Amino acid sequence: MKDLIGDLKVKINEKVFIKDPESSDLGKRIIETSIILIDEIGFESFTFKKLGAKIGSNESSIYRYFENKHMLLLYLTSWYWGWLEYKLVFATHSISDPINKLKTAIQIVTEPIEQDNAFSYINEVLLNKIVINEYSKSYLTKKVDKENKEGYFSKYKRLVNRISDMIKEVDISYNFPASLASTIVEGALHQHFLVEHFESLTNCNDTVSPSDYFVDLAFKSLNNTSNE
Repeated sequence: MKDLIGDLKVKINEKVFIKDPESSDLGKRIIETSIILIDEIGFESFTFKKLGAKIGSNESSIYRYFENKHMLLLYLTSWYWGWLEYKLVFATHSISDPINKLKTAIQIVTEPIEQDNAFSYINEVLLNKIVINEYSKSYLTKKVDKENKEGYFSKYKRLVNRISDMIKEVDISYNFPASLASTIVEGALHQHFLVEHFESLTNCNDTVSPSDYFVDLAFKSLNNTSNE
């Protein structure tokens, strides 16, 4: 199954980039190094000039792939959500019991990320840290409605909708499946952030994971189910 994932390509909305970075070695170096650099210095301090210096290329060469660093962040986060969706689909495709399927899905989107060697030029562990710390900057902008209509957040929304559908399979009478699904996906980022930076504001720690919390939250919200 992992070999099959490796044959897949995470397809990103073509409007996000000028030239597909997966189409060249330089493009892949841009993606690989941007993840490392954003993790090191943060998105605010990140610039294409600094990225160009890291990869030994002119700043102008990066602009041939991305209009600006906001679009690069949209690319990185879209890739992350698409990759996570692949993980969720392959982990749950053979599970027929709705309760076990939902539990597995919640664990996939809330557990700590491990390196996936199927995509050699992308460090998923570092990318996960970037999504935890920087994802909100991709949509807390004045252009969010326009970019949403352009489909820039489709990967994220599709992942949430998959979980929402699983919630409805467990309890069709539950009135807030989309709200619960988005709370799980977005809340997982927040809980991981709190564990790292504001540990007094969360009960998650070395022994209690965000997965434990969100499985408990989900199944206590649904009827005729058990969190045992």
